[in-house]
Amino acid sequence: MERTISEHNADDVLSERAQLLLKALIENYIRDGQPVGSRTLSRDSGLSLSSATIRNVMADLEGLGFVASRHTSAGRIPTDKGYRLFVDSLLKVKPLELNEIEEIQRGLVTDAQNGRSLVQIASQMLSNVTHMAGVVTLPNPHYVALTQIEFIGLSDNRALAIMVMNNREVQNRVVQLDRHYAPEELKRVANYLNEVIGGRSLPDARAHIVAQLQETRQHMNRLMLDAIQMAQKVFDSSPDDKMEYVIAGETNLMGFAELSNVDRLRRLFEAFNEKRDILHILDICLRADGVQIFIGQESGYSILDDISVVSAPYTIDNRVVGVLGVIGPTRMAYERVIPIVDLTAKLLGSALNARK
Repeated sequence: MERTISEHNADDVLSERAQLLLKALIENYIRDGQPVGSRTLSRDSGLSLSSATIRNVMADLEGLGFVASRHTSAGRIPTDKGYRLFVDSLLKVKPLELNEIEEIQRGLVTDAQNGRSLVQIASQMLSNVTHMAGVVTLPNPHYVALTQIEFIGLSDNRALAIMVMNNREVQNRVVQLDRHYAPEELKRVANYLNEVIGGRSLPDARAHIVAQLQETRQHMNRLMLDAIQMAQKVFDSSPDDKMEYVIAGETNLMGFAELSNVDRLRRLFEAFNEKRDILHILDICLRADGVQIFIGQESGYSILDDISVVSAPYTIDNRVVGVLGVIGPTRMAYERVIPIVDLTAKLLGSALNARK
């Protein structure tokens, strides 16, 4: 399983003793959230080393940028570089407990009526299981097929377009028409569109309609012109093809001391609402294989400096159509979060495949 953005060989950088001490320090800090001193490391590392020797190794680790000390006598904490080495080379992912697996499976065995509802459920479930923020992108519209379209006439030359996607998900659009259409005309238009664009994704259907309009109108009868013009209005009123995501559990982040500064939380929540920065990270994850991890400053956005994102793509028909993940502090329990994200991505893809 691919877990990282880049690979580092810890053996080329640190001795085995230094690696074990760094691993013990990071595990201790993730668990307690407090700077770790030499006495604690002597106890937790399993090494028979004096406090002086441990302090010397810590000084070397600090010089290499793997740990930092806030105060001279307060012990040390991991840096982003230290976490990166930890997840790349030192971490042993723990298999999920059976009850955790069953909880995730139950969460995604649902009567949700459409893909968006299932995405919302998956996002909330990730948050509930990890006690952090869960984020899931909506399936790429290029892989959502238009199964059927129907029209119902409304007042003032308007019509309700009812689109069935992937045989089960229903989307509605109200469109303003150039004239009044009788019910039998709307039915003929719908029949024609179902014949020429049924089974295409919305972007493909839109492109097909544009191509049809560029043909010589002399070769089109009245029905074809009406159908193409009406379809264009429907597709022009559809949302654009940009990636969207659903996030749940943002307030869970308030429970972590390093993220509890009010001004910092405000800016972080603004970033969630504006979505641009988070979408950029998720877009990178969408193009990668397996579980990906962004740690702190690796994201390139200062507001996410103390934040890690663990993500994985999900698939429909073996094609990547979206990505999901967990957003939390850099001192998250990676050995637990990684398999949760990996399993949830697989189960969400299976659930979406079952609803096609």
